[in-house]
Amino acid sequence: MRAGAIHIEQLPYRADPAALFAAVAAEPWAMFLDSNAGRAAGGRWDIIVLAPRVTLRTVDAITEIRSGNRRTRSPADPLDLLRGALGPRVDAAGAAELGLPFVGGAVGWLGYDLGRRFERLALGTPLPEGAAQMALGIYDWALLVDHHARATYLVGRGDQADPRRQRLRRLSEGRVQRRTQGPAELPRRSFSPMGPVLSDMDEAGYARRFDVVQRYIRAGDCYQVNLARRWSVPVTGDPWTAYARLRQLNPAPFAAYLSTPGMRVLCASPERFLALRDGNVETRPIKGTAARHPDPAQDSALAAGLAASEKDRAENLMIVDLLRNDLGRCCETGSVRVPELFKVESYAGVHHLVSSVTGRLRSDADATTLLRACFPGGSITGAPKIRAMQIIDALEGVPRGVYCGCIGYIGYDGAMDSNIAIRTASVADGRLDFRAGGGLVADSDCAAEWAEIGLKARAMLQLAATFGGDPRMAPAAGRRAGSRRRDSR
Repeated sequence: MRAGAIHIEQLPYRADPAALFAAVAAEPWAMFLDSNAGRAAGGRWDIIVLAPRVTLRTVDAITEIRSGNRRTRSPADPLDLLRGALGPRVDAAGAAELGLPFVGGAVGWLGYDLGRRFERLALGTPLPEGAAQMALGIYDWALLVDHHARATYLVGRGDQADPRRQRLRRLSEGRVQRRTQGPAELPRRSFSPMGPVLSDMDEAGYARRFDVVQRYIRAGDCYQVNLARRWSVPVTGDPWTAYARLRQLNPAPFAAYLSTPGMRVLCASPERFLALRDGNVETRPIKGTAARHPDPAQDSALAAGLAASEKDRAENLMIVDLLRNDLGRCCETGSVRVPELFKVESYAGVHHLVSSVTGRLRSDADATTLLRACFPGGSITGAPKIRAMQIIDALEGVPRGVYCGCIGYIGYDGAMDSNIAIRTASVADGRLDFRAGGGLVADSDCAAEWAEIGLKARAMLQLAATFGGDPRMAPAAGRRAGSRRRDSR
């Protein structure tokens, strides 16, 4: 079937696209946007893309654009370059009738530190030389799996004899074999930590930083700062095997596995950053968390306590106000609304307090305009955003990379969906790095915040332990399953 300039072919339903993607996970620029792991939390669509027509990778102040054998380097704004690579908007009315979220276009990640290009920030921490801040592919074809309708679609544009399209079709049939050789492929041996899991701060170091944030809050510099802790462990083997385990340990509706040059990204995020479709914008900030409990009565009580918590509601509202302002920069005047406030959403291990902020995008704006106005997400910076980012930079002392950036897509039809890259790890240069943090406000308790961070890192620490990592690094916070938790970071 042809929908305007978009071709759509329905294929037999595949209940577990992860089993298909395993055959290509080691290939450069193979990407898997994975909601299947979060189906219990409402996940519907999985997206697999391979072999992009164009790639964009930003390092330092330069974006390298590759198309076939052609390579160009540009100092221009990365989002302007992305808009140019996508080209004019494509008619996808037929795809919209089927509810298809993606019709081909850009897929990949934007790192938190790309925010330095969009806001005037006086930051003292330099970016690591050669470290990427953005990696996106432009894909003409995609494989989409709809777990609600139990259908699979091959969607895209261009020549239907395109080898990329044919390969995705074979992949959907399970007829693509893993490549066993090639300079770009990591060894196909099981993932394995090669040493202990180390962190960049102990409890005393965190307490010192906590006190600094409190002084800033009392002085009126800020209202909230999201302070994160970093872990790192040397690893060997295939990161895909680690992700396959992560999606079992911590299922999430905005999960992803991205194979980008020099780095693999393993993401189990529960949080939507920005969605755009037919001019309608939505962001769904998470602020407030309570642990799940195996006893249904106690579990319901924890959820009810989260919903009634004045402190959690105040923190959530603080970020809602920030995001209303961000959306107001590119949405029609008077269109920004808050249709949901303090809704409790339940996931595998936690209840979250979630709000929804919506708006109507101005006619002269597009997805890249929206990204520039809101990036990075306010829920993982604090308020006011610029001052909070400056304090984060001074206290963390190491650029965040992909953590707290975003992962997602922008389609040829102008549609976008993206997450906040929390519960996210990267594998590069033989090391797995991950972080966890929490929003600090005036009445935060240092010991409670320290314990919360340990809980949020638990899945990643369990992942390392599963493959033989040092179990002594698992935080004591993990034993407090019945206690209240605030802030989803």
